[in-house]
Amino acid sequence: MAMQKDFIVIGSGVAGLTFALKVCKFGSVGIITKDALEESATKYAQGGIASVMAEDDSFELHVQDTVETGRGLCHEDFVRIACREGPARIRELIDLGAQFDLRGTEFDLGKEGGHSKRRILHAHDLTGWEIEKTLIEAVHAVKNIEIFEHHMAIDLITKARLDDKIQPGSSDDEALGLYVLNHKTSQVETMVADVILLASGGAGKVYLYTSNPDTATGDGIAVAYRAGAKIANMEFFQFHPTCLFHPKAKSFLISETVRGEGGILCLENGDTFMENYHDLGCLAPRDVVARAIDYEMKKSGDDCVYLDVTHLEGYRIRERFPNIYKTCLEFGFDMSKERIPVVPAAHYMCGGLIVDANGQTNIKRLFSSGEVCFSGLHGANRLASNSLLEGLVLSHRAVDKAVSLFKESKNSQNQLEQIPAWDPGSAVDSDESVVVSHNWDEIRRLMWNYVGIVRSDKRLKRAERRIQLLLEEIQEYYWNFKITKDTLELRNIAITAQLIIQGALTRKESRGLHFNLDHLDTDDENWKRDNVSQDTARRLITPINPRIVTHE
Repeated sequence: MAMQKDFIVIGSGVAGLTFALKVCKFGSVGIITKDALEESATKYAQGGIASVMAEDDSFELHVQDTVETGRGLCHEDFVRIACREGPARIRELIDLGAQFDLRGTEFDLGKEGGHSKRRILHAHDLTGWEIEKTLIEAVHAVKNIEIFEHHMAIDLITKARLDDKIQPGSSDDEALGLYVLNHKTSQVETMVADVILLASGGAGKVYLYTSNPDTATGDGIAVAYRAGAKIANMEFFQFHPTCLFHPKAKSFLISETVRGEGGILCLENGDTFMENYHDLGCLAPRDVVARAIDYEMKKSGDDCVYLDVTHLEGYRIRERFPNIYKTCLEFGFDMSKERIPVVPAAHYMCGGLIVDANGQTNIKRLFSSGEVCFSGLHGANRLASNSLLEGLVLSHRAVDKAVSLFKESKNSQNQLEQIPAWDPGSAVDSDESVVVSHNWDEIRRLMWNYVGIVRSDKRLKRAERRIQLLLEEIQEYYWNFKITKDTLELRNIAITAQLIIQGALTRKESRGLHFNLDHLDTDDENWKRDNVSQDTARRLITPINPRIVTHE
């Protein structure tokens, strides 16, 4: 028997929890999260959230900074919406109990790369956790929100997957529910809803080195793509310039606000270099800084560069960045007295699942918000601290449309009866788990080496050939053995990697986060547009439904 909710939310970061708290006033909500509720990218967001909160700032300046950083691919209509509606959404967070740092009675606003004004609200250097725990406390106080921790979405159930007369991803297609793996019981559960919000976060684990948590395996992108949703601009993957370089640090992020407060990038010999790449020096946009560091490391052969804050007053460092200071100290670096070794790491997916200004995808009743979606806010490069802003604004805007669809027509009982229960068919327990770990490692290495900060046609074509072979191996493994969290994540990072590679190969220019040595110029005439992918093939999602076929 299928479990039914009025609204299902996939993901438990700022985007998912914001939506859940707003729609629960109208119906029952189920939150699906593949780890503990608090384990999301939001939890690890250090720097803050960008919004116009000072008298010397303006919405127009925030818009200009965002559009300029986005290198011509931002959707300015949504940029204006996000910038103008941001302050109201932040005040809602404050009303829920979130506490941002003050200087006297005013917000202690920070500044980051690409911003012309101080507009970054923060809670020391744990802003994301302040927001996350505030939202979690609010969610726990609501009776009609049910939380499904350690559950992972396998595939969406859509009308097209039940009726071969409907084209996947067409205007007639609708999201009905999804199959979900319960990690603790190893059972697959069927969940149905009138509205589904996909807010599953990013895909940093596609790369060998990333600032992202282990949950960021591109699940939402892969699930939506397999169902026929439109995906855009996956070639634009942001690499954060400064992650702590230490074998045991697991790419711990050194927030951009450290540079905003005066931190200086330098080489091992102490020479600075960012002034050679951009007028803003160390506060240049992230794509510029990451490429500069990458170039300097390759030129010198060094394993890292350094971030120097020793010239800043020691107490201010410990007060402003207590978590970064404490973590660096644990790894043997006193940032108030010595330089911090840093390297770039995969950080943020600027492409994603295409949505309109209300979070609606091309599949009816399927909404999306946060890093997994593409609203047009980030363009070819995300302006620092605009990510939490997007999740707040878009999830709020999705509510009215989602509620109207919920009220308009609930899924019929006849339709629910057509949804087949999951059946593993002839799949058996795997005795070849080494295949999963080997393929996982190979994908992440080929993405880092061939589809990283600086690319070339030759390397991209090499990556394309290899990912196709890996996808075939993974597909065979997926259908032969019973699914596990590891096999699902492997399948998802492979599909997400393929989309990044295809996007990078297709875009014959260099723009923002996509830098190709064979196409160094920015080509506005041919490429000042989004790069859209859609898979409309009919795919098998459960072996017992004879009407669903697959065309690989």
